[in-house]
Amino acid sequence: MNGLKRLTPQQSRKVNALVRRTCCNCDNGNCILLDDGDYCVCPQLISYSLLCKWFRIAVLPADKELYAELYHTEDMRRCSVCGAPFASSSNRAIYCPDCRKRITRRQTAERMRKMRGNVTR
Repeated sequence: MNGLKRLTPQQSRKVNALVRRTCCNCDNGNCILLDDGDYCVCPQLISYSLLCKWFRIAVLPADKELYAELYHTEDMRRCSVCGAPFASSSNRAIYCPDCRKRITRRQTAERMRKMRGNVTR
């Protein structure tokens, strides 16, 4: 990474939630790595940029969507139904997670209806 990555307010909220939830160096909003006897607020929680190297390397890859949004914008796929960008681990994915749930449910219902129609008595 050459420069500091600037975050939008929405991305910053996601990053802060991720820091508080999964970062092993964050203790009630204080950074253990920067602790030299006095409490030190985690710099990642109070900035709109990715400052913490530990966060970038160890914590951020845990949230695939946010990681792809911040670093691999060309790897983001677009949903064929709603057009929203989403991170995909498969090259066959064409729906975002929300649309995928709806589409799968609809396709299953259609398949079951068709199967029930083919039953002869």
